[in-house]
Amino acid sequence: MSRDQIVTLAVLAGMVALFLWDRLRYDIVALLALLAAVFGGIVPADRAFSGFANPVLPLIAAALVVSAAIARSGAVEGLMRWLAPVLRARTSQVGVLAGCVAGLSACMKNIGALAIFMPVAFQVARRSDRSPSEFLMPLSFASLLGGSITLIGTSPNMLTASVREELLGAPFRMFDFLPVGLGVALCGLGFLTFGWRLIPRGRRSASTEAAFNIEDYTSEVRIGEASPFVGRTVAEVEDSAGGDVAITAIVREPYRRYVPRGNWALLAEDLLVVEADPQALDQFISDGNLELVGSEELPEPQEQPRDPHEIEANRLGTVEAVVMAGSDLIGRSAADLHLRERYGVNVLAVSRWGRRTTARLRRLAFHLGDVIVFQGRLDTIYETLAALGCLPLAERQLQLGRRRRLALPLVILALAMGAAATQLVPAEIAFVAAAIAVALLGLLSLKEIYAAIEWPILILIGSLIPIGEAVRHTGTTDLLAGLISGFATSLPAYGVLALVLAITMLVTPILHHAAAVLVMGPIAAGLARQLGYHIDPFLIAVALGAGSDFLSPIGHQSNTLVMGPGGYHFGDYWRLGLPLSAIVVGVGVPLIMLFWPLG
Repeated sequence: MSRDQIVTLAVLAGMVALFLWDRLRYDIVALLALLAAVFGGIVPADRAFSGFANPVLPLIAAALVVSAAIARSGAVEGLMRWLAPVLRARTSQVGVLAGCVAGLSACMKNIGALAIFMPVAFQVARRSDRSPSEFLMPLSFASLLGGSITLIGTSPNMLTASVREELLGAPFRMFDFLPVGLGVALCGLGFLTFGWRLIPRGRRSASTEAAFNIEDYTSEVRIGEASPFVGRTVAEVEDSAGGDVAITAIVREPYRRYVPRGNWALLAEDLLVVEADPQALDQFISDGNLELVGSEELPEPQEQPRDPHEIEANRLGTVEAVVMAGSDLIGRSAADLHLRERYGVNVLAVSRWGRRTTARLRRLAFHLGDVIVFQGRLDTIYETLAALGCLPLAERQLQLGRRRRLALPLVILALAMGAAATQLVPAEIAFVAAAIAVALLGLLSLKEIYAAIEWPILILIGSLIPIGEAVRHTGTTDLLAGLISGFATSLPAYGVLALVLAITMLVTPILHHAAAVLVMGPIAAGLARQLGYHIDPFLIAVALGAGSDFLSPIGHQSNTLVMGPGGYHFGDYWRLGLPLSAIVVGVGVPLIMLFWPLG
């Protein structure tokens, strides 16, 4: 064993130890490992940051931006309304939601798909009197299964494509993972539909669940001449919203307020006082082509900004905030305080626990603990809320008062995937172009675009790529592959593949899925060469294994994301994850051998 191999193994061992210690964030651990590799002489100083030039980094960042644009588009809310009858059946709820998450994860980054459906899962759980823990872990695992279907679904697939390009000169293409990933995903979803019963039931996280379960908001909307609600009765309109919206008052003529009966017909220019949760209210406004009263009527700033950053800061945004003790709002209304004229903010909605109101929103006196949706300019709204004695809630980003464009993000995604699949341009170019289109078309603000990118993941990957190259160039890959091959030579071909897949699945919770690919990819390729097999099936096995961490909450961000909201403990994951891992190995190995021959 050479000096460089000893240093390489020491760096890897130290990195694993720090990951297990879990006191430092994973991107800091990766940077420390990179510095140790440079000081140890296994990574040249002029190559230390070469990993940040790898095309997989802009691909991941751009995929996250497109994912965020789809999340803001309202496409998922429309899908859920269509699936509402199915979601009323208790036996199918987990399976339907898991299938939706898996399908969306194949088209966008799986962590983004999971984040979109988590509020939906809380809503379904609340309506059916079930614990969110029965939904969240299956949804997390479904996001991992769906992400394995395409190149952009999960980081392990993107990184494996990068490893193949370094080894063979060409990366995997957009749908090279499809035959294996789709078969494994379908079998896994079938198990999750019924296997959720293995999860400890009744787990709840009160603080996080509260963030998703704020009481219904009271808002005001105006019916225009072109609204499809004109001429329909109150009961018909409420039924069309699935019972999620209540019309508590109608204002006509122009200041008379009525408490309507169900058979009242709605007229053009009626002002409706409605009560609904934020998602249902947003969908109600979209379906009825309604005007949210008070939206975007703020006076223009005295000095028009010229710098692009100033223009961005002057965009209108919405923020949820709770009225704190000592606030100037308590006991006074928006009209009393002249909030629009004096403070430059609109009140779009108010949530008050335990009380339904028919009062006009601008005349409603605020109480301690009210949750208010404010609209204002992004550069000043937080300072204004502080002056008013309100605490912003950062858990959610509402889109009330903001025009939704359902089709455009989906068209952009389809064009990017098509361009990459047909090799018109490389995948990273296609998705960076898609992200630029999202920015130029105003689907996301610049602040939202940068917030959508997971910078710690990019730092982790950029730092680990040179270490992965060092593992290969120092001969450590061949050394480790030789140790594995000594055992693998006695196994049949499917046994060797299963071994690689299982080892990758086991090291992923320790190393993080990105590190697992960058370490195991070259080792699997070296093992394939020593045994006289093609490299591709072994790389596919590494990608599938690194993307299938069902045993812990730390190997993939999806599992980490649901741990708190689901009230899970570290040891809960193996209950559902162990049999699912066995299914992945049992189904994945034959599919790899079928579509990626070894010889």
